[in-house]
Amino acid sequence: MEVPILPTAPLRTDARSERVLRLLCDRTAELLAAPTLVVGEGDRVVAANRAEWCGVPVSSLEGLEEALDVPFRLGAQEGRVLILPGEGEAVSPRLAHGVVDLVLGQVLTLERQPGQQDLKDALIHDLLHGTVRDEDTLQRQARRLGLDLGPPRAVILIDASAYVLAPEQDPARGTQRAQLVVSSVVNFFHLPNDTICASLGEGEVAVLKASDSRSLRPWVGDGDPEAPTSSSWANLAALRRAGNALLARLQADLGVPLNIGIGRHHRGPDGLVRSYQDARAALTLGSRLSGENRSHTLDTLGVAAFVGLGDEPTKLSLALHLLSPLDREPELLGTLEAFFAEDCHPLATARRLGLHRNTLQYRLEKVTSLTGLNPRTFDHAVQIRLALLIRRLQEQ
Repeated sequence: MEVPILPTAPLRTDARSERVLRLLCDRTAELLAAPTLVVGEGDRVVAANRAEWCGVPVSSLEGLEEALDVPFRLGAQEGRVLILPGEGEAVSPRLAHGVVDLVLGQVLTLERQPGQQDLKDALIHDLLHGTVRDEDTLQRQARRLGLDLGPPRAVILIDASAYVLAPEQDPARGTQRAQLVVSSVVNFFHLPNDTICASLGEGEVAVLKASDSRSLRPWVGDGDPEAPTSSSWANLAALRRAGNALLARLQADLGVPLNIGIGRHHRGPDGLVRSYQDARAALTLGSRLSGENRSHTLDTLGVAAFVGLGDEPTKLSLALHLLSPLDREPELLGTLEAFFAEDCHPLATARRLGLHRNTLQYRLEKVTSLTGLNPRTFDHAVQIRLALLIRRLQEQ
């Protein structure tokens, strides 16, 4: 059976298609680091990443002999994207076609319901900041917008301000860039209802990532528990791997510095608020201490988490989480207490406990194996010591 060929017409522009084509040019030029323009009816430039090219005949431009010519369709109309040689490496025709198809798909997805995403952004912003108090109202609004808040979710907070708030662009362009980040995130996660994504303003994008075992299966490591526990820290390692993979994709797509903060999954009606607070604290502290292009969780901040967090319940929860692998190892806990009481001197600790030095070394190595923290290094020793003190204070 032959597939009918739909008739096409030369590309003409209206207000909507102008937005689509301008975004297509800007995004393609960014990804390929090459000047980009769109040719429409009458061989005139209908969109370009350089304003002075718009509206002029293609024949009046110089240097197009080596341009890559990528045809595309916009509905029943046909146009051409011309990609000029840039300052970097030469762009292959295959890559150019792939990038144009990808970007056009993203832009059209955003344009189909221009008001819908704004409503989603506003609802998620209010939800994460705790201003939505009525659960029935929240669920009704979420259903109306096609958002499924039922699965357990954790918040991944992306600081894309370097891309969204670039100083050379106008505010309207920043809004479009924020929505492109949202589209890239949604396209990265493939499972249905896996990801709810929203722009929170000021270059921040929040991802409400499904955090059940099925949704996190691609990022579960060999050393992770086989099934999630009731602890809010249970799936954080898998969430961190998912965040790292997302960060790598966004860095490749946007080409600008980014930081990500990842929160835990919390149970209860205010669970997403608490997860957002986790992610916000991890992002703020981590980016100050570790620089750009990193993802951060509270349990990887080291001593900074105990010093920088103002939330005492979170500090206690972190302390209990760090020490939890030793809950059934009272001998190791006693060894650590003696080790710190003797200012971390192995010989003095061994004498205090009546142990051979090799036995002490074995116990300290076992602590490292179970917790990932080595009490013989300064930073890790301080973390363990603070965790022990916080837990002891809580028990009194």
